[in-house]
Amino acid sequence: MSRRQPTGPLQAATPLARRNTTLKHFRETCGAVFRKWMTCGQIIAAILVASPFGALANDHLHFTTEDYFPYNYLEDGKIKGVSYDQLRLIMQGIPVSYSVDMMPWARAYAIAENEPMGCVFTTAHIAERDALFKWIEPLVVDRNLLVSRTSASVDADTIEKARNYIVGTQREDYTQTSLEKLGFARIDLAANLDFTLKKLQSGRIDLMPISERLLYKLQRQGIALKAQLVLSVETFSIACNNTVPDGIVEKMQANLDQIIKDGRQREILERYDMTLPQ
Repeated sequence: MSRRQPTGPLQAATPLARRNTTLKHFRETCGAVFRKWMTCGQIIAAILVASPFGALANDHLHFTTEDYFPYNYLEDGKIKGVSYDQLRLIMQGIPVSYSVDMMPWARAYAIAENEPMGCVFTTAHIAERDALFKWIEPLVVDRNLLVSRTSASVDADTIEKARNYIVGTQREDYTQTSLEKLGFARIDLAANLDFTLKKLQSGRIDLMPISERLLYKLQRQGIALKAQLVLSVETFSIACNNTVPDGIVEKMQANLDQIIKDGRQREILERYDMTLPQ
């Protein structure tokens, strides 16, 4: 069952108010002169298309995500996390309603890929996904590492050595694609990162990919993990279906750029103990 974070419709911004005034004017004045070429309805539709945000009156953004601490996770029945807290700031002042549902990653990703007005986070922006979505980034830039239990007799400081071990990751996660491309034959798939981590701790798998920021956080919590090698450097983002109007995407990106510039993104990272050691 998915978990939904309810959000009320946001207040209309000035561009929407201006558009409504324009529509009213056309409804009142659209007469025989205009109807000579098109109906009033056609004129109004043209205005909606020309709006910088698209047809906002009917827009509702559906965000999907997974339980992946500390980026997005449930606490006392509410969604929290590094990415979710940024999303709330990003959506401020954008005159569309939105909702957030939490579910297994494969389903969250599929909904955003196929559902009009769908977006998914926290999503690694890799080449294979580039044309599939419109991107708002970066929520986080991080290195992805292969890690083992500190007590395990694992020697995997090269890709060639690492291929000899069982590696666990999440189904349909970008790391699954990366591991397959690198020639890993024994890949154990789970529904989410928590299950993968439990498998690693119990010895059911030998290695798992994990972000460097999350590794340091887990180590500070006393979880005995050891980095074996760097798999990649990734930009983590919000990925929106290509039907989402460009005006909405551009406003989301502008808001993210601002919270990076004014230091609020770093404050969020610090709040979740996600800054890297100096």
